Amino acid sequence: MRLIRLLVTVFFYSFSSLHAQQPSLSPTVQKYVRVNSPKVVLCHVHVIDGTSKPPVEDQNVTIEGGKISAIQAGGNVPPAPGTTVLDLHGYSVMPGIVGMHDHLYYLARPNFDATWNWEQPPIAPQMSFSAPRLYLAGGVTTMRTTGSVETYADLNLKRLIDAGQLPGPHLDVTGPYLEGPGSFGVQLHELTGPDDARQTVNYWADRGVTSFKAYMNITRAELGAAIEEAHKRGLKVTGHLCSITYPEAVALGIDDLEHGFFVNTQLDPGKKLDKCSDSEGDYTLEHMDPGGKEAEDLINLLVQHHVAITSTLPVFEDSVPGRPPLRQALLDAMSPQAREAYLYIRNRPANKPLHGNPANMFKRDMQLEREFALAGGLLLAGPDPTGDGGVLPGFGDQREIELLVEAGFSPVEAIKIATFNGATYLGKQDQIGSITVGKNADIVVVKGNPAAHIEDVEKVEIVFKDGIGYDSQKLLDSVKGRYGEY
Repeated sequence: MRLIRLLVTVFFYSFSSLHAQQPSLSPTVQKYVRVNSPKVVLCHVHVIDGTSKPPVEDQNVTIEGGKISAIQAGGNVPPAPGTTVLDLHGYSVMPGIVGMHDHLYYLARPNFDATWNWEQPPIAPQMSFSAPRLYLAGGVTTMRTTGSVETYADLNLKRLIDAGQLPGPHLDVTGPYLEGPGSFGVQLHELTGPDDARQTVNYWADRGVTSFKAYMNITRAELGAAIEEAHKRGLKVTGHLCSITYPEAVALGIDDLEHGFFVNTQLDPGKKLDKCSDSEGDYTLEHMDPGGKEAEDLINLLVQHHVAITSTLPVFEDSVPGRPPLRQALLDAMSPQAREAYLYIRNRPANKPLHGNPANMFKRDMQLEREFALAGGLLLAGPDPTGDGGVLPGFGDQREIELLVEAGFSPVEAIKIATFNGATYLGKQDQIGSITVGKNADIVVVKGNPAAHIEDVEKVEIVFKDGIGYDSQKLLDSVKGRYGEY
């Protein structure tokens, strides 16, 4: 494997005004920094710019003061004071991933065993150490937490990362789950009505959260109140719904819907107002023909009301028989207990038959997501990485891009969905999401060419966030055996 050749790095610190704006990095963070210079030139790279335009071969990308300052025809750059030059023949650059359904916790089932028996209650321990490092190592430079279990921890983590004290991506911290009675976990607050929903939104908005997520058992009155209060604060609300159908949520003004079309309950038999159906959306997905009128009407409704859809294909892939096993690097990152739980889930017991046809449902959701995007809908990407089914931070974000290609998107379209589309939803498309002069230098350096071979998105070597290049492998090495523990 050809290694990146560092030709010259001098004047590690700069007195230039632009570079001085970067936070000073703690010794903890500096251990994982590979490149930090006033000026960096990435020479002879294949540029996938995140806009779905055709890639451009043999380019030089220049970074100064944390920004992309130039994109020019490839050429050799002579050594100069204050400049780091990287010869990157055979490498590609793409924008940093904007993960739109990411988490900072792990889902644990106490005493889970090979027969799929376990004891109540399920617990979501915080992964404040391992998850941010895995995200950054995987190329995620911005992420939405999409439902927080320990919201104060997430807010403090954001502050420490932004201050250069800990490694990790930029965080859009979503408040605690907006959930009604019947929650899956004892760590979630159960709303008591619309007033409680309003108070919850305002309390956490005052403390710095930047988005909210409604959950499976919320009522229409509670969701409507939460959306109204969030919108007053200029904040958005997404939802993993069940008690509320997609059309009902659109009517209430929701901004985004999670899990593609897997959790829409509008056609479920016996669906009652404000109650989660027994099917939890499976029936609707199985019976909504992507080319039929019901799908067309729903997609048109979503597009007309500017409601985004977040694709989370990796978390559903595990339920489909015959899918590829996990990469060794994922297994290496897991704690022994997390690895054991994954293997138990992978080896379905004979007394736990599959419900319905997961392979057909997986394909059906892919088709609906594709139709939604073709109709002009804003499709976002995120894997729902809680460790469940082996979906891990960073690794899952890469896998989501690969599965979007399997769904029928071209590689450059899939990369746009995972980068520029997320930036657009967050209102940050002028700062991040594409490799464009003047934008933040959030750039992923990968060996190979994902535009031709999408699996090359896994071959991350350096991740630039605000112009500072982090060593992906060192970050991965620091969390080996830790995900699922802390």
